[in-house]
Amino acid sequence: PTKLASRSPLAVRLGASIRDARVARKLSQEKLAELASLSKNYIGNIERGEYDVTVSALHHVAKGLGCRAADLLAAAGI
Repeated sequence: PTKLASRSPLAVRLGASIRDARVARKLSQEKLAELASLSKNYIGNIERGEYDVTVSALHHVAKGLGCRAADLLAAAGI
């Protein structure tokens, strides 16, 4: 993952989209991390827009949420 010095607007919007999808499914960050095979800290960093998410990580998050990566991107307006 690429740590950003300042949060990019795209990363912030995508993170919010992921957080909204997670909350709508009543999942904790810990449970999503388990379902996505990622760490809880990484999920938190993504949701706060602190990382530019790789395509691979986005795929894992979407799979954990039971949706498509395209759905998360569309919800973020990307």
